[in-house]
Amino acid sequence: MVKTSVKPMKILFLIDSLPRGGKERRMIELLKGLLHTGGYKPAVAILSGKVQYEEIFSLGIPVHTFVRKYKKDPRLFLRIYQLCKKTKPDIIHSWGSMSSIYVVPAAKALGIKLINASVADAPLNLGLSNKKYLWAKLSFPFSDLIVGNSEAGLRAYRAPGARSQCVYNGFDFGRIPEASSSEQARTRFKIEEGKIVGMVGAFQDRKDYPTYIRAAIQLLEQGRKVSFLAIGDGPLREKCAAMIPPQFKHRIIMPGLIRQVESVIQAFDIGVLATNALVHGEGISNSILEYMALGKPVVATDGGGTPEIVADGRTGFLVKPLSSQEMADKIAYLLDHPEKARQMGAEGRRRIETEFAISRMTERYIEIYQDMGA
Repeated sequence: MVKTSVKPMKILFLIDSLPRGGKERRMIELLKGLLHTGGYKPAVAILSGKVQYEEIFSLGIPVHTFVRKYKKDPRLFLRIYQLCKKTKPDIIHSWGSMSSIYVVPAAKALGIKLINASVADAPLNLGLSNKKYLWAKLSFPFSDLIVGNSEAGLRAYRAPGARSQCVYNGFDFGRIPEASSSEQARTRFKIEEGKIVGMVGAFQDRKDYPTYIRAAIQLLEQGRKVSFLAIGDGPLREKCAAMIPPQFKHRIIMPGLIRQVESVIQAFDIGVLATNALVHGEGISNSILEYMALGKPVVATDGGGTPEIVADGRTGFLVKPLSSQEMADKIAYLLDHPEKARQMGAEGRRRIETEFAISRMTERYIEIYQDMGA
């Protein structure tokens, strides 16, 4: 009998840039999953040359980086076409709104199937004045499949139901650090005695650090021995730091951007995500994934895809947008009921293990690739 070999499926991942963010982390984890599974030859094209996930270069796959003189460089249409014609991918998997626009002509001209995975948030009241929505509506008709990381996101962008699927983010439990890292984090940031509440997110308008800081101040004014971490960086960081009264600067700590943030989350007693619902709706937040995977109860702003991951009253609490009082009340409840907090954290971890594990996300994408390649 003559043996026949099955050609590996070639997947070209296309992304606008590679800073440390949620969709970028998902792409990296999926690449690792595909390489572990076998049967796939992935490659990556980065449209801006900006790379903060340096590990992409250690995966042993082709990485093509483009340098643009300005943001909307029309020469990219031709350069992407030339790359696709040369490499002949079976599927193009685009992870951003602009990358989806740039790749449409190449995909259509060369007959390559296009997965458009640009839906990663779920804003309210989207309209054509919103650039992301405009790019989405322009690229959707030419995409073979639209993927969102939440059902709320697909609804918000009015993705065509017959060509849309939700694939939840996946968490890699191999990222969980050793338990000893909790005390190391406390020492590293000079965290005083008492419990630790933390929020991880960029200091940008889409995250509502002001509400989180106001809730922290309310609780500290009650005389509680609690420390509040605000982990991240961005243009609003100094403005938020100015909100902290001098007497609480040792209790509201802003350490900046931290790599391998799981080692610090390990030290949290409660994980918080405050979202500015006036300008943003979460898809499936990677911060919430990390809190729950590490067994922490969650207090998060209601809306977007957050109710799809946080089971209110079971794995944490959902609070009204912009309400520092409700956020403070729910944090206080968890601080005052440590056994209930522990139960919620354990239930949250089980939820991530069953519904949001990286293996499940990888399996869902493999099913999509196989269906599209059939």
